[in-house]
Amino acid sequence: MTYAVRYYTKTGNTKKLAQAIAGELGVEALPLSEPVNEAVDVLFLGNSYYAFNIDPEVRRFVAGLDKAKVGKIVNFGSAAMLNSTYKKVKEEADKVGVPMDEKEFHCKGEFKIFHKGRPNEEDLKAAADFAKQFK
Repeated sequence: MTYAVRYYTKTGNTKKLAQAIAGELGVEALPLSEPVNEAVDVLFLGNSYYAFNIDPEVRRFVAGLDKAKVGKIVNFGSAAMLNSTYKKVKEEADKVGVPMDEKEFHCKGEFKIFHKGRPNEEDLKAAADFAKQFK
């Protein structure tokens, strides 16, 4: 299996999760500004809600994916208030014909006074453990 890890973050929380997942898979976690140029079986895509939606940069990234190069997307992220971005990312992935795995990883993320210290070490371990099931 081949893997890529890409993420979008404004706070750094999702980047921490991306690094934990990438470390488990033996690849580098890269921001969305780095396209997926190589063929991969699984693209781990980290993102979060901002103003009750996924960021336009996430939409553009998914829209630019080549379905011939990406076997499937596995969604992950963190958020202070809202949870899963799965449905929003899937809407975008469906437009370009890239399937989404039904499994995803999500945890709380620190934002202002909410969820101080999250993601914490337990969250990072859980993210790495989540990635193991795709090996």
